[in-house]
Amino acid sequence: MKEFEDQFSELQADMIAICMEFVEDRADKVYVYASCEEGITSGRFFYLINNKYLEPHKLNDALEDGDERYDVSPKRGFMVLRIICEDIKKIKELCEEYGRDMPTEMKLVYDVKSGNFKADYKYELVYTHDDVKTAGHIADEWFEEVKSNNL
Repeated sequence: MKEFEDQFSELQADMIAICMEFVEDRADKVYVYASCEEGITSGRFFYLINNKYLEPHKLNDALEDGDERYDVSPKRGFMVLRIICEDIKKIKELCEEYGRDMPTEMKLVYDVKSGNFKADYKYELVYTHDDVKTAGHIADEWFEEVKSNNL
């Protein structure tokens, strides 16, 4: 039987893989925001392509002359989010099974060219104790932070 770490890593890799599939492997970096807090599961993803940080529906803004267009249909975007959220739920089940703390937040960054993978985790409440903020607000803040700091 696979150890906790292996299964945990596989589920994170699956989130990156589905985002790579969405972008037809044509991205420089992939960013996945995964949140699981107080019964709320949420995911977001975005990319770095041709030195532009883009949300999935804006991928074609990065195209250069002669580049093939991306299929950014909402249906495909929702499919990716559904799989990310399923993976988050599987990670939660895995953590419960092994008696581990479930991260409330995971920020995954995959550098396509170098193959480097980086993950940051939080275990404290990020937004459910806030009267205004949602997981979407936090994901948007991360997108803006990455964009302005070229992370």
